[in-house]
Amino acid sequence: MPDQCKVEDLLILGTGPAGLTAAIYAARANLDPLVLHGQQPGGQLTTTTLVENYPGFPDGIDGPELMQRLEQQARRFGTRLVQQTVQRVDLTPPILRVFTEEGCYQGRTLIITTGASAKMLGLPGEKEMYGRGVSVCATCDGFFYRDKEVVVVGGGDTAMEDATFLARFARHVTVVHRRDQLRATPPLQQRARNHPRISFRWDTVVSALHGDRDSGLTGLTLRHVRTGEEELFSCDGVFIAVGHQPNTELFRNQLRLDQGGYIVTRNGAETNIPGVFAAGDVQDDRFRQAITAAGTGAMAAIQAERFLDSVDAHHG
Repeated sequence: MPDQCKVEDLLILGTGPAGLTAAIYAARANLDPLVLHGQQPGGQLTTTTLVENYPGFPDGIDGPELMQRLEQQARRFGTRLVQQTVQRVDLTPPILRVFTEEGCYQGRTLIITTGASAKMLGLPGEKEMYGRGVSVCATCDGFFYRDKEVVVVGGGDTAMEDATFLARFARHVTVVHRRDQLRATPPLQQRARNHPRISFRWDTVVSALHGDRDSGLTGLTLRHVRTGEEELFSCDGVFIAVGHQPNTELFRNQLRLDQGGYIVTRNGAETNIPGVFAAGDVQDDRFRQAITAAGTGAMAAIQAERFLDSVDAHHG
């Protein structure tokens, strides 16, 4: 139960790489951060099996273990973590308020690291086979598909980037797109179209996944949207690249968001409200990597510390 009267120096929302890195930096700066997290502590990395591209782990590390280590490190410096779902916020300075089912937390500064959720296809078996042939991150998982047959679903920039990246490893990449033309920018389209190991299936959607958690993905059912004709397509992996949804609904009408719903930041992690900072996938629709999220988390914590120093100096 929150102490209704206490005003924290720093509140952090989210416990992915951005939130926990911010907590580590803030705790070491004696800001005594309080971190609130919802039902999925650790963010998207907790659903990733092996992370091979996070610096410092030459043999790779399981996503959940990496997040556990980050949490231990944050706690070691005095970070307090509370599991409560945030229901609404009032970002009117100078005291920022975060409301949960158990009451209200108050802070002089706030770092938002609520992340983004990959849009899925909504097919049966999708969640069960996540990390077992179903992926939403080519740069995370592409290496595991060396000399294998993979499918990329989507027609935007991310889909073309994923297809071109996966073609470095896979025997062949098939792009499945529901329309007869791509939305991706011309240079990305051209690169994918010219690649000898990338082919396209137009006017086509994935209507079923085949396999299970033990055997992994074995294939897909593809349906032609115009004719309704279906076919079984054998493959070892499917990469879903139909976009991400930033978890920013709470902040709508208070923080400046871009067209995609991502929090707009400037000069590092600053938002349009003094004392409110954002880091990680909630403000990054381009890179979406654990390491870039951690980097912006560090930036946000340093900026929150400087903000508090400037306020105290002004009032002192």
